[in-house]
Amino acid sequence: MINRETIDNITSAVRIEEVIGDFISLRRRGVNLLGLCPFHNEKTPSFTVSPVKGIYKCFGCGKAGNAVGFIMEHEHLSYPEALRYLAKKYQIEIEEEARTPEQIQETSEKESLFNLNEFARKYFSSALFDTEEGKALGLAYFREREIREDIIRKFQLGFSPDPWNAFSEHAITEGYKKDILLKTGLSLEKEGRLYDRFHSRVIFPIHSASGRTLGFGGRILTSEKNRPKYVNSPESDIYNKSRTLYGIYFARTAIAQKDNCYLVEGYTDVISLHQAGVENVVASSGTSLTTDQVRMIQRYTSNITILYDGDPAGIKASFRGIDMVLEQGMNVRIVLFPDNEDPDSYARKHHPQETEKFITGSAVNFISFKTKLMLDETKNDPVKKAGLIKDIVASIALIPDVITRTLFIRECADLMTVPEQVLMNELNKIRRKRLNKELQERGGTDDIPAPEIIAPPQPSAETDTSSAESQEKEIMRLLLLYGTDIVHIEQPDENNDIVKVPVMVADYMVHDIRRDELGFDNKIYAAIFEEYIAGLDKDQIPERSFFLGHEEKEIAYAAVDLVFTPYELSQNWKKNNVMIDIEEERLIVRLDYSLLSFKARKIDRLLEELHKKLHGNESTEDVKQIQTLWKNLKAKSVQIHRKLNRIVIR
Repeated sequence: MINRETIDNITSAVRIEEVIGDFISLRRRGVNLLGLCPFHNEKTPSFTVSPVKGIYKCFGCGKAGNAVGFIMEHEHLSYPEALRYLAKKYQIEIEEEARTPEQIQETSEKESLFNLNEFARKYFSSALFDTEEGKALGLAYFREREIREDIIRKFQLGFSPDPWNAFSEHAITEGYKKDILLKTGLSLEKEGRLYDRFHSRVIFPIHSASGRTLGFGGRILTSEKNRPKYVNSPESDIYNKSRTLYGIYFARTAIAQKDNCYLVEGYTDVISLHQAGVENVVASSGTSLTTDQVRMIQRYTSNITILYDGDPAGIKASFRGIDMVLEQGMNVRIVLFPDNEDPDSYARKHHPQETEKFITGSAVNFISFKTKLMLDETKNDPVKKAGLIKDIVASIALIPDVITRTLFIRECADLMTVPEQVLMNELNKIRRKRLNKELQERGGTDDIPAPEIIAPPQPSAETDTSSAESQEKEIMRLLLLYGTDIVHIEQPDENNDIVKVPVMVADYMVHDIRRDELGFDNKIYAAIFEEYIAGLDKDQIPERSFFLGHEEKEIAYAAVDLVFTPYELSQNWKKNNVMIDIEEERLIVRLDYSLLSFKARKIDRLLEELHKKLHGNESTEDVKQIQTLWKNLKAKSVQIHRKLNRIVIR
């Protein structure tokens, strides 16, 4: 259990823009930062980060929270695990307490898989550097590939020794369960006995964007024909190959800084380029590029450069995947390495500056690359050339931006010596056909429908008009925004003179509501209010950050929604001498108005309930009591409404 003081130290040290900036590319817009949401697929940024308030909110999918909440949501961590992640990032020491058997049992299965993978990673690393077999075989292989020791340690490369069950036996001895070993794929079972998936191989750990070990790749060091050259961890609850990019943890910062991502095929391509100083590089690990992988890159940049080794068949096979990248609105460039060269071999044969110069100087946009490559195959055959035109235009039609499409059409018209209008007509036909198909799938017709005028929704018959939701929400908003601020209230002193007394906002509001014995209908607001009461009773008013990072997700989400706004006040009002009603400058007036409105709604609802009882079957004695109570409440209601400048008509 992490104590409150440590949690406060962590939350006060955290800069939310730094935490989220590790995972997505953020661009400043006024006082806030904006980026593409990592929790749902979007092409127009709606994910907003407020460094001042220390919170984020996506106005597309509704996800919201502070830095702790983001790490919990993005990395699928528990509240304590997210705190430990941030403590490690900001070098804050946490004194761990011994866990009880009950707490150990509560550890999620996913966390068990992560724990085992981390245990395995350390085991493989130790086997590489600390055993004679590891040094003779594993280190020798890496040194033969000219990989420096600092890079080996950075990428946490390792070695799995030769005995077929060495790791499995060691893990069982250390208390790891058989079912977890099988679920991670580190162990396999045959005839009731466990054996190691990766034995006699060098190991490439596969990391998440936050650095957690998701799985492993293993390369054989012998020439045995009956064993595959590479094996990888199987799919599991924590490892999905189509959603993973090798090297993303080591490349994410460089990708965002360079505003470009280099995509290669294999582990050693990433490592060799990284060693050559080209750090904004990831690998699809031999799989065709997937939508999830594209979205992961898109968090950091809209520019992707694919590095090919010169194999025409492999290049053509990847065209469909590149079309998918274009459809996501990304800019795609291609680098083709010389014959018999790949990124790994080229980086090892050339000086780092030469490698980077070659990559940047050789990159061409994908449409031009595809056009030139396929033009060589038409050999003046009109039928093949017509097919090429349709193929190229189909790729251009996927690009969302109309200006980019127009420029590519113009360039392709020049390359293929075809009138630009011919290509444009073909493009419009393709896009029209796609649009009509989408409309049909949504239940529309072949014709593009006219804009529909939608009438405003009518109030539901079931709507509870007596709900105090809006008043309760406003009370909570003011508490969270200004709870620890000071306001001055007027009070008579011992001489009956009116003086202004400083008081904390939370103290003022909570005591006022408690004095009238009023509560909250909304369960989350009620829970927040109870936290304020508990804090005031201990003379420790909770900070806003306490609620924004609350371990109860519902409270954290509600707190963010209450304090976050996508709008900001332009500073032009100052130089233009425009009169603006700024809430902070008239805070006490706002507090009093909100408290009175809250009370008015509560009392009016009580009056409605009493009115119903008066027309019920109560006894004469009950009716008298109800009438007296109704009369007292009615007088109070009139008094409050007068203060609010309202006229009561019933």
